[in-house]
Amino acid sequence: MNFLATLRIALLALRINKMRSALTMLGIIIGVAAVIVMIAIGNGAQAKVENQIRSLGANIILVLSGSALSSGARGGHGSQPTLFEDDAYALPKEVESIQAAAPTLRSTGQVVAGNANWSTTFYGTTPDYLEVREWSVVEGRPFDASDIHGATKVALIGQTVAKNLFGDASPIDQVIRVRKVPLTVIGVLDRKGQSMTGQDQDDIVLMPISTARKRVLGAALARSKSVGSIMVKVRPGENMAAAEAGMRELLRQRHRLQTEQEDDFFVRNLSEILEAQEASSRVMALLLAAVASVSLLVGGIGIMNIMLVSVTERTREIGLRMAVGARARDILTQFLVEAVTLSLIGGLVGILLGVGGALLIAAWAQWPTELSATAIVLAVGFAAAVGVFFGYYPARKASQLLPIEALRYE
Repeated sequence: MNFLATLRIALLALRINKMRSALTMLGIIIGVAAVIVMIAIGNGAQAKVENQIRSLGANIILVLSGSALSSGARGGHGSQPTLFEDDAYALPKEVESIQAAAPTLRSTGQVVAGNANWSTTFYGTTPDYLEVREWSVVEGRPFDASDIHGATKVALIGQTVAKNLFGDASPIDQVIRVRKVPLTVIGVLDRKGQSMTGQDQDDIVLMPISTARKRVLGAALARSKSVGSIMVKVRPGENMAAAEAGMRELLRQRHRLQTEQEDDFFVRNLSEILEAQEASSRVMALLLAAVASVSLLVGGIGIMNIMLVSVTERTREIGLRMAVGARARDILTQFLVEAVTLSLIGGLVGILLGVGGALLIAAWAQWPTELSATAIVLAVGFAAAVGVFFGYYPARKASQLLPIEALRYE
């Protein structure tokens, strides 16, 4: 008996028992759909973390000022000014593995432009900030060293600030007021999106650090060279741990700290934090896929159970076919084809449901999903493998029946 005839007989047997065939496929359908949706969710989460890493910039180390101690109560990071502009300027000069360092002063407040106003975060910093953050200016120009030296009243604004203050109009050469100080917008920053904490990175105003210190933040800061933090970029290919150690050593020397004294600053390796989060999201994606694969296993067991029932019900039919010349391998092939057909049809339906489910989750729940062609192919391949694996035992049992015993079966 050729394969096409065997396939025709197998499909006829499945069509006769439509309801049972549909229920048998249900486990495979749910399993394949679950695998595709879970992998899409996991890939989406991983892609989101990767985007956050790219938006932050590569090889970033954040140095924060120390904490003050008052009446036994210790303040948070930055409560005591222990970092200075000169520390930031010294880092790329003295530590070979450091590419750039940007001192920053940070505050929040209302920004006003004409009749519009917006509450945002503004930073006083240097041109190196854009290099450290790998942040480009899409309209206008960045501020430069002459703006720092002259404390010129200029600003760069993020996309969110530009949208809320100027709508669709160009903000270039427009004047905004920060704490009643007029600043001319000379550039608009490229879009960054959300940070890993969910903060809108485009909701920002950048100005020269000298402008922030002398004109915006008040007289107290004008007399001081302290900064709240320093953002450091390590050269590509350099060891982050070695760069951090060299940076610590230099800052301790500059702050004249003795061996037994603790650091008067805090260091956060942002790249390591984000890479750890990326690794966690990758593990979570694999875990979700593994859990969903259990559904495929359950579906396979269902196929084996139904095929065993089918063998029992069709014992006399098997005996009759063998009596008129069907060989054991013809019977084996027939039942294997039935099992694999159930799995493949269930797999194809599962693909449709899985892709649709992933798209619905992305549209309605606003959860990032990323469909993977590899995952779809693997899901279908696994479904076929389940059909072969769990269908083999019932098929082999059917093929080993003796014709005389099968014909006597009632």
